[in-house]
Amino acid sequence: MNERPKVIVVMPAYNAAQTLVDTYQRIPAEYVDQVILVDDGSIDDTAAVARQLPLDLIVHPHNAGYGANQKTCYMEALRLGADIVIMLHPDGQYDPQIIPAMISAIREGQGDFVFGSRFMPPKSAREGGMPRYKYLSNRFLTGVENLVMGTNLSECHTGYRAYSRKLLLTVPFLRNSNDFVFDTEMIFQAHRFGFRFAEVPVSTRYFNEASSISFRGSLKYGLQTLGVAARYLIHRLGLRRIDVFEPARRA
Repeated sequence: MNERPKVIVVMPAYNAAQTLVDTYQRIPAEYVDQVILVDDGSIDDTAAVARQLPLDLIVHPHNAGYGANQKTCYMEALRLGADIVIMLHPDGQYDPQIIPAMISAIREGQGDFVFGSRFMPPKSAREGGMPRYKYLSNRFLTGVENLVMGTNLSECHTGYRAYSRKLLLTVPFLRNSNDFVFDTEMIFQAHRFGFRFAEVPVSTRYFNEASSISFRGSLKYGLQTLGVAARYLIHRLGLRRIDVFEPARRA
């Protein structure tokens, strides 16, 4: 990728009115061509705040789910000609200043799927305020996923990711869940189709206004993640064909 790529930041939003402006203002504008925010039926003033910012806004008429929000984000980014798509949560947890490093990782061929990892170095997540139960579950689930894929990722459960256009055109993400496990399905799909992973260290902040999945939601997500790993293993061993790991059918 020699020419300057078109970089679009997508922000899947739900009740992010209090943190959106600060997150947006910390995006290094000289590296980003466009920002898209998809409001997934927020019950606060997220859409109203977004309309005051120089970004493209799409509003879901009702809450469709985190995965459904990302589907809208990526479809719109592809429609607008993005070469690199960066997903940044508007809740202020993740540092937008690493966006140039994520872009470089794709441009330099290190990977088509770049993670902003909270575990580089290993103790940084806890130092940033990650709850202990989230830390332990993240370590366990990432270990299982690495075992199934034969990878050595420091973290599979960051919500801060960058994708190449080629990856988004290849993996059948529209078949994925509309729930949080969408993120896990994307990882296994990318691995299934031979895309390489890269990681960039990122600092995080945990505070009251930042979005956070509940303990019950985390438990559900963990079980769903193990389910995706099991289905991927079944598919890879040829025991049964799983639709989300099959190539997209062209019209």
